[in-house]
Amino acid sequence: MSYTEEQVANLVDGKLDWETTFRMLSMPKDLGRFEKYLAALQARVAYADKIVLPLAPHMNIVQRASDKKWMIKCDCGHEFCDHTQNWKLHASIYVRDTEEAMTDVYPKLMAPDTQWQVYREYYCPKCGTMHDVEAPTPWYPVIHDFEPDIETFYRDWVNLPVPERA
Repeated sequence: MSYTEEQVANLVDGKLDWETTFRMLSMPKDLGRFEKYLAALQARVAYADKIVLPLAPHMNIVQRASDKKWMIKCDCGHEFCDHTQNWKLHASIYVRDTEEAMTDVYPKLMAPDTQWQVYREYYCPKCGTMHDVEAPTPWYPVIHDFEPDIETFYRDWVNLPVPERA
């Protein structure tokens, strides 16, 4: 079954009816859906850089228009870094490492012991969108979630030409 650009856009916006959503997510993907998904995401951002791969809600790997470099970018237009780097090291970070800070998230007696666990919240420095939360031990380094293999994804999974890059 093939879905329209409007249905994919409504899925992105969380406005698609449940039955269609369930059917769309449980059935094999139709040809062209990834392109429709990228088009829906591109329509929601003000920048001209082409979205190559969504990385997280409100965060994409884009092909910069000026030099074709692949960069990690927030929907607001803030550019974090090259797609191979850990974007979290370029974010605004709030660390919940006190009992008082943890009780903003948990009831007092249910919060983790801050000697064993902290919360690191990663925000866009420009718009303030929270992009991720980690709950490591206090001494653990910032986690680099993954570095996608974009060439293989385009070649082997969506059968599209790999976007150029510098």
